[in-house]
Amino acid sequence: MWRDWLLVAVLVPTAIGEGFLRADVAWRPIALVLTVALVFPLLWRRTHPLAVVAVVFGALIVLDIAALIGGEGTSVGLYTAVYVLFLPYSLFRWGSGREAALGLAIILAAYAVGVAGDYTGPVDAAAAFIFLMFPAVLGASVRLWATSRLRELDQVRLREREQLARELHDTVARHVSAMVIRAQAGQVVAASHPGAALEALQVIEEEGSRTLAEMRIMIGALRDREDADLAPQRGVADIERLAHGLGGQPRVEVHVSGELDDLGSSVGAAIYRIAQEAITNAVRHARHATRIVVLIAGDDDHVRLTVRDDGDTSPAGWSPAGFGVVGMTERATLLGGTLEAGPCPDRGWMVNAVLPRMAPAG
Repeated sequence: MWRDWLLVAVLVPTAIGEGFLRADVAWRPIALVLTVALVFPLLWRRTHPLAVVAVVFGALIVLDIAALIGGEGTSVGLYTAVYVLFLPYSLFRWGSGREAALGLAIILAAYAVGVAGDYTGPVDAAAAFIFLMFPAVLGASVRLWATSRLRELDQVRLREREQLARELHDTVARHVSAMVIRAQAGQVVAASHPGAALEALQVIEEEGSRTLAEMRIMIGALRDREDADLAPQRGVADIERLAHGLGGQPRVEVHVSGELDDLGSSVGAAIYRIAQEAITNAVRHARHATRIVVLIAGDDDHVRLTVRDDGDTSPAGWSPAGFGVVGMTERATLLGGTLEAGPCPDRGWMVNAVLPRMAPAG
């Protein structure tokens, strides 16, 4: 990375300047050449942290051992070599667990040899150890934070995908289902009632136009989430229009009671989507159903939605195990509510959702 090249460009002339200007450098030519040469492995500290640690700290170990054998009273090296503190950080920031363990062993060996060659007391030895290990702790902390951040982003992406799947199922799939039902009905009555077939074609055209409009809204939201021209979310008041738009059989009856004017927008939208999905399921799958009843009741704390049909409860009827019920349950759960779907005691199927009046904060 360019920052690594910049680091090398700063450290090399600094080491050269110190090597020529400092008066108390032991083994000046060796210390200067070694300090300059060990700057360049820093370029690979992100991609090969263990190898760089082994090369740099291995060279320092050899130099300190040579100083011990040669009887030097002080450590051999330049102050510029403090750049080695980048390496414990890199090791724990980008290295694997095995690499971190091996590299730490090399670093501790270099620390032990260095302290043995220039021991000035336990306090200084402890301070040197903390000074050497602090970059490693910092690297591990940054890695943990970055990993946690990536997991959060993955969770956000997953929730966005689930939301998009629900919207596609609740809008596009519902309109396409309505078109299929109308087309089948039009084929049945085309020969005997041409007018009814024409009416079915008109309904199919309207549903297709709505589908295209809602697809454009979702595509716009995906392309530019901040500036997308989103349509207002539908709520409880739109459920009756939804029921009237179906027409034909089974008949859909909507009954509203209680106070529902001050519902949270997300709660109202969820009630609408759950009712839409439950009605669509009943129309598509409830065999011999003649009536679908939608009950919406609000009290001080909750809103209850019940959608019930009078169709057969045989295995051939609709089953609550599909994606529609999964989406309805997710909508209710995200808002702190509950949803149950299953056969009624006598006949037909029922969806019962209870949601708080206001969505939970956060």
